[in-house]
Amino acid sequence: MRGMIRRGLRLQMVAGLGIVFWMPALALAAQSSQGVATQTTLAAQTRDQGGRTQATVSVTVISEDGLPATGAVVIKDHGRQLAGAALNAKGQATVALALPAGDHLLRAVYIGDATHQGSASIQTGVYAQASTGTPDFQISVSPASLSLIAGNSGTVIASVTPENAASLTGPMFVTLSCSGLPDQSSCTFTPENVEIQPNTAAAINSSMVISTQKATVALAAPPAQRDSNPVAWAFLLPGALALGGLAWGGRRRRWLSRLSLVALVGLVSVLGTTACNPRYNYIHHGPPANPSTPLGTFTLNVTAQSSNGVTATTHSTPFALTVK
Repeated sequence: MRGMIRRGLRLQMVAGLGIVFWMPALALAAQSSQGVATQTTLAAQTRDQGGRTQATVSVTVISEDGLPATGAVVIKDHGRQLAGAALNAKGQATVALALPAGDHLLRAVYIGDATHQGSASIQTGVYAQASTGTPDFQISVSPASLSLIAGNSGTVIASVTPENAASLTGPMFVTLSCSGLPDQSSCTFTPENVEIQPNTAAAINSSMVISTQKATVALAAPPAQRDSNPVAWAFLLPGALALGGLAWGGRRRRWLSRLSLVALVGLVSVLGTTACNPRYNYIHHGPPANPSTPLGTFTLNVTAQSSNGVTATTHSTPFALTVK
């Protein structure tokens, strides 16, 4: 009895040690599943451009393991998203911003990826000088970063904010567009053109829909008919006509050129109804496979442009798109 009790105590002790040994392993696995910690820094430089304050923001994201982080960063001003950009191979991104007059507090927020945790930089104060009295506008997007699974679509709000609209003598029309999209993707605006009325101060919104494409396989080809072979006819018929032309031409050579022409016309006609015809290829082999939108993080530019017939005013803001 005492031996059994001792063996039981030993099993409990071993089991207890097992729990002690396994708990750190579970804790380590939980820590690794959260990703590697990162540090985000922001540096901003300002300059005057056409009476507006242009800020160039440089962002760097460094991970604890020394490897560059991947993914997207978002630039915020007093907590409001201004722009987004994709990190390059060195974990860096540069964003150009047109700032309205006044004080600004810029902060870069790294969203994180499958192996890195998100992080945010400290706030950096920037002052923008008042612009001239010329009518103008700003363009911004919210959110400044969007993550989509290939084949899905997402909606972003593009806002056009008037500046010095009191100086307008008539409405100002602004056209929206985007560039930098990856292959097999598109963006549409509703409305595509917005109108700024004199003395308007409120932002005018437009819905921007970004669509991606998922890879599809080609449809299976239907079974070929056994009673006829168009490809064989494509060779047999012109060949028979050519042989007949040669035999007839041995006796009457003046008809040889005519029969050769008839054979050529027959060849073209038969090939037009067989495998050389695009419609034949589509019916018997189905539509081709659609490629997928490339995976990764991309920097798009959302552009707003207006023209009074003499000069054009163009402003853009970067936007980060992640396709998974």
